[in-house]
Amino acid sequence: MPRTAKRHMKDQIYDIFLGRIQRGEISHGDRFVDTAVAEEFNVSRMPVRDALMRLSHEGYLDSTTRGFTLPNLSMRQICEIFELRRLLEPRAAALATNQLTEDDIATLTRAVEQSERTLETGEIESLYAASEDIRRTWIMAVPNIELRDTILRYMAQIQAVRMATLRDATAHETLVDLQRDMLRAFVERDAAKVELLLLRYVLAGEDSFLRLKACEQG
Repeated sequence: MPRTAKRHMKDQIYDIFLGRIQRGEISHGDRFVDTAVAEEFNVSRMPVRDALMRLSHEGYLDSTTRGFTLPNLSMRQICEIFELRRLLEPRAAALATNQLTEDDIATLTRAVEQSERTLETGEIESLYAASEDIRRTWIMAVPNIELRDTILRYMAQIQAVRMATLRDATAHETLVDLQRDMLRAFVERDAAKVELLLLRYVLAGEDSFLRLKACEQG
């Protein structure tokens, strides 16, 4: 009985931390030590350690001598993830198009409206939250589970990159325009158009990231 309860708690902690990572609630400055997390959940270190190690094995966290952190990706790794995004996400979004429910469309509509408001307010955190809602809504509608989980895994690893690109004032209006166009294509159930627009969206994000890196190095 105790073993079953411990395994159940391990899975709960895993799910909670995975959700925090995927929602962008954990930053690269955060560090997690099993004793501190155990205090948060009022449990022993063992289920916490098991949950954090599982997240590490799956690529969501890095295990260091001082605790667990988000992965520090090299420029090569980031560029390779952008290549994966170009290859996988347009097709995945096309597959999701006819799977979206009316509630999903309503969520997408609210998120795009929130993004549009940031063109006036300049609130980047609000833009990021809206973009996350858009991304998670269509990704969770992807019927191919392996494809969906692959996208979720690498997207969790580059949250900081996505935040940086959304802070790029040059790309702000372009990204919001593409979100608006994608919403229209989702509503029209036009999978081919969704696929094209999603590719343009990924390319816009990649161009923004590379431009920002060039400015930093210059």
